[in-house]
Amino acid sequence: MTLTRIGRWLSPTRVTAIYLWLAFTVVFTFANDQFLTGTTWRLVFSEGVVTAVLALAFLIPLVAETFDLSIGAVMGLSLVIVNWFAIETSLPAGIAALVAVGACAAIGFVAGFVVVKLQVSSFVATLGVSQLVTGGVLYVSENRQMTGGFSDLYKDFGRKQYGGVPVIVVYLLVLALVVWFVLEQTPLGRRLYATGANAEAARLAGVKTDRLVWGSLVASATLSGFAGVLFSMKTGTFSSSVGPGYLFPAVAAVFFGTSQFSGRPNVWGTVVAYFALAFGIKGLQLVAGPGTVWIGPVFEGTALVLAVALAARQGIVRVRRPRAGSAPPSGAGAAEADPAGSAPPVEPVAVG
Repeated sequence: MTLTRIGRWLSPTRVTAIYLWLAFTVVFTFANDQFLTGTTWRLVFSEGVVTAVLALAFLIPLVAETFDLSIGAVMGLSLVIVNWFAIETSLPAGIAALVAVGACAAIGFVAGFVVVKLQVSSFVATLGVSQLVTGGVLYVSENRQMTGGFSDLYKDFGRKQYGGVPVIVVYLLVLALVVWFVLEQTPLGRRLYATGANAEAARLAGVKTDRLVWGSLVASATLSGFAGVLFSMKTGTFSSSVGPGYLFPAVAAVFFGTSQFSGRPNVWGTVVAYFALAFGIKGLQLVAGPGTVWIGPVFEGTALVLAVALAARQGIVRVRRPRAGSAPPSGAGAAEADPAGSAPPVEPVAVG
């Protein structure tokens, strides 16, 4: 590897998240002596696994230029299902987890049907599905906390540590490796990227783009269900606030990650971007002290806006705008014209 290639690879525009992570580490180590400790780092990695899995769930359809805004609600559905079975039945927790993930995959199938067959924008379709799922979660849980149903053996799968490394982090690394291999090393992954880059050209080349979009939403919902199972192993409880609140940090990580390493939606960029942001939040919380729960939402909202702006500036995300004098586009991603003559809403589009 030549010095030129090394310099290109280490360019701040290519590995921004790594430089940001290093900057957070230096600044907050001097600002608070609790930051650079094994306890803090284990806590951040352990707490961040569920959100990182949701980020991977959002990433898969994004590769195919599809947006799944239901990942948080679907995670909540998985969590309430495993808790309900654990409390109300004698079914083994492992079987309940499989039922929960299967139910989530079915939700993804329905979302895919709405997007592909009914030609509804993925933004609108998955947002609607999210609300329907949230209603189902509240009905099953009766809007109450559910806890105490899991055995210690089941919870050990999410709480054990090996050599100081939480086992739940190992699950994330294995899952990320599998998703990376499928997206980057298989024909299926190449077809997904082709669909995201130019769906019409991919279709003319023989790629079954509708089937890929549909399948990506099923895969996204399945991973969201797995995130719910991981959360149940780690905490053993359910509350209605769990799930939807994980959407924003997951989406911010994915969009920030698109500008990392390969210049397109990718697994390792997403994972590194998420943990860089997570350590930034933890550092701010340690410095600001107790009672600073507002820091997380503010930091994540700012990160999301800046991440999308950075991706758009680098041409990784483009904004779909109708041509002057032309009719608004129909089908998925279409926006209704404003009767007052103002510009219609715009929708970010990932470039594979």
